[in-house]
Order: sequence, then C-alpha cells, then structure tokens
Amino acid sequence: MEKEEFVEARTKLDKTQKEMSQLLGVSVKAIYSYEQGWRSVPTHVERQMFFLLSRKRGNRDLAKPCWVIKKCPPKRRKDCPAHEYNAGRFCWLVNGTICECKARKNWKEKMIICRQCAVMSDLL
Repeated sequence: MEKEEFVEARTKLDKTQKEMSQLLGVSVKAIYSYEQGWRSVPTHVERQMFFLLSRKRGNRDLAKPCWVIKKCPPKRRKDCPAHEYNAGRFCWLVNGTICECKARKNWKEKMIICRQCAVMSDLL
C-alpha cells in the first residue's frame, strides 16, 4: 500500500491519525511515517486497513461471491480456500486463493491481482 492509498483509506474511514493508530494497534508516529512515506505499510496493517474499509461498505458485502464474479469452474472452487471458508467477498484477505488460475507466492504478488479485481475494486 502506497502512502497516498493509506491517507485515502484513513480519510474514507473518517479517522484521525490517533484514532487510526488505536484501530491498527500501532503508534501515532507509525501512522505519520506511513503517510509521509518514511516507512512502508506492513502487510498486517494493510490487511487490517482493507478489512476496515470492507466493513465500511456495508450491505454491498451481500453481493455475489468471488467465484461467481470470476466464473470459476467447480474444480478451481474446490481447491480454493476462499470457497472452502465461504469467504467470497473477503477472498483478498485469504492467502492461497487461486485467482487468475494460480495461487501467488506472497501478499505483495497477491495484492497486484486483487487490486485489479471487481471484488476488491470499490474498497479504495
């Protein structure tokens, strides 16, 4: 997550830096450092931020699950943890999902794919 995205997310959540630090379990200084670009946003903070944004979008969570949106065949659904744990609107949060026909090696690679997907597109 780039510094601009972090600031945009905090703004969408309508939180001060202090409030955001309490929600994310980090110091106010860390929040300031992320927003200035002095420190990169750690994976666990980015995940929490996206989770909070997803909860802010409300009833839109009742939309179709990722496997319907992406038209995944039954075999791929069977092998995908998003389907196994019924996390069709939170697939971006689950490691090991089989998006674009394969699982990604790490969070950074996964997020490149997720950010282009309709399931996550309205978070930022």
